[in-house]
Amino acid sequence: MTALDDAAKLLGDRAQTNVNIGRLTTYRVGGAAALYMEATTEDDLAAAAKAVSETGIPVLVIGRGSNLLVADAGFPGLAVLMGDGFTAIDVDGTSVRAGAAVQLPVLARRTAALGLTGLEWAVGVPGSVGGAVRMNAGGHGADTAATLRRFRFVDLSGAEPDGEFPAARLEFAYRHSTVAPHHVVVWGEFELAPGDPATSQATITEIVRWRRDHQPGGQNAGSVFTNPPDDSAGRLIEAAGLKGLRVGSAGVSTKHANFIQADEGGSADDVRALMTEVRTRVAAHAGIHLASEVRLVGFADEPSTSGGGSR
Repeated sequence: MTALDDAAKLLGDRAQTNVNIGRLTTYRVGGAAALYMEATTEDDLAAAAKAVSETGIPVLVIGRGSNLLVADAGFPGLAVLMGDGFTAIDVDGTSVRAGAAVQLPVLARRTAALGLTGLEWAVGVPGSVGGAVRMNAGGHGADTAATLRRFRFVDLSGAEPDGEFPAARLEFAYRHSTVAPHHVVVWGEFELAPGDPATSQATITEIVRWRRDHQPGGQNAGSVFTNPPDDSAGRLIEAAGLKGLRVGSAGVSTKHANFIQADEGGSADDVRALMTEVRTRVAAHAGIHLASEVRLVGFADEPSTSGGGSR
């Protein structure tokens, strides 16, 4: 009996085998997870933690899948989707606690309508609260670190006790926190400021308009590479003449060079190959090595981990 068999036995009816998780990402390409479960309660997370800690299988946490690329070969471990049981939004004055599976655009609109300001930027990020905490998501001059005050996580590896902690523990930096791949963010608590609903709605409308004017739709994961200091990844890619560059079923957007589009029914491996080609050509052209903002899962040349996560 393999470790996966043991994990499946421990999870029982909570888990399914060989479920395509590529379709759960915004790229909508890629393969299946050997084991898959949707967590709707903390008891489900506890069961997942028991299976992972006792068998040592890799684990992948899926939020909205908006910064995740799963290899065509799939993921040889347990994928955990944060389900509807983690979508509560509780408001107490200017304090807002949102579950890990709350969609950021929903949170932005809800808080704005309540006359709270500070999360308008989140309407432009197609991710979840859990992913935002893990990667310090942001946009339009703001980020998660600006308003997050507390969070709760569960350690699926069993190495650390679960608990609630102040945001300072995360040591936020640009698109970075100390949330490890095997940590599951359960909720985030934000401290907002009193605002005017009409003003916040106007800001949200402008952000949505800007995104429609400057960023492509379709099958993509948003920005592929993080911005180097004092520069823009999109500018560097465009300056290297790479708009419209294709590898198989993947192409660099002609609308925004830091977006890679996947064709319907395309290949995740093509997307990965195009990322590599863009990075190589930008390095040759500008001497700058771009860092991926996209979480790569299941690719043979990626370092193995005890887990992962996505927005």
